[in-house]
Amino acid sequence: MNIHEALDWRYAVREFSADKLDNQTVETLVDATRKSPSSYGLQPYKILVLESRAVRRDLLAYSFGQQKVLDCSHLIVFAAQTAIGDHTVDRYVTRFVKDRGVPADDISGYVKHMKEALAAKSLAEKQAWAHQQAYIALGTLLTAAALMRIDSCPMTGFDHKAYDEVLGLPARGLESSAIVALGYRSDRDRTAGLQKVRFDYDELVVRM
Repeated sequence: MNIHEALDWRYAVREFSADKLDNQTVETLVDATRKSPSSYGLQPYKILVLESRAVRRDLLAYSFGQQKVLDCSHLIVFAAQTAIGDHTVDRYVTRFVKDRGVPADDISGYVKHMKEALAAKSLAEKQAWAHQQAYIALGTLLTAAALMRIDSCPMTGFDHKAYDEVLGLPARGLESSAIVALGYRSDRDRTAGLQKVRFDYDELVVRM
């Protein structure tokens, strides 16, 4: 399947079947999401994989009636880090040095730039920035799922603070950004065969 076929095939699933994704499929998809780009490569978020029905049942009350939170195979929660600062960069530098075998001194100028760029942001701007990076990863997840013929439904319509409390995110220095239900579409989902509604290329794309 090419990229256009995959994106035409995918839609926001309204009703999932009882079929479950196997562990290898989920791990492949989440690992693809892990490889998503982010600003400076800092990845200031976590990816939570919720398979437990008990946990998802607790979340259902805070999901604005979206039953698919419980009925999907797996629920993915993207959670942004709430403390952004020098340590965010230092964590990346440690990984950079390990993976590329480059002395930290060789990138000291770049490290200084990253730290100054983050320090120039207000607390609210840092949080907005962290959530933006999580949304980039969200896009990677949806595209990878489509290419793997895994159905999905991204959602931001939920009680974020309640989700955070149920999942114990504050203690982890995190707050929820978005959720994605994963699984296989139900034969009863009448929206599966509907024409995809998107603006035409010339209406959406501006060339300059």
